[in-house]
Amino acid sequence: MNYLKLFYMKLKELTKAEEQVMQVLWKLEKGFVNDILDHFPVPKPAYNTASTISRILVKKGFVAFKAFGNSHQYYPVISRKEYKHFCLKNIVGNYFDGSFEELVSFFARENNLNVSELDELMSHVQQDLKNKTDDGN
Repeated sequence: MNYLKLFYMKLKELTKAEEQVMQVLWKLEKGFVNDILDHFPVPKPAYNTASTISRILVKKGFVAFKAFGNSHQYYPVISRKEYKHFCLKNIVGNYFDGSFEELVSFFARENNLNVSELDELMSHVQQDLKNKTDDGN
């Protein structure tokens, strides 16, 4: 079994609250609980709630920390891009029978895309694929 497959088997989906904390940490790159809370909209969660969620994220393997006495500075160990990839694979697998074609078809139908919009979408995909090839990825 390859590393990427093991990686995605280990990942778990985040709750809404966990994802909110992760969004802040991805933006900040590292932060104490008060730093995280500073980036929440009003009404902000309680300090203990944010602290508990941060510790849960450590247990799940999404976040690590550096201890400064009794304080912990948290930082993500799973990138936003990695989690986005994991979520998309889950959505495609669970709702579109593993078919990206089904996903794109659903997206086009639900958003009433016309032919020129689909052509533009294809142009973006082709450019992204070209850039990926040019970067050697």
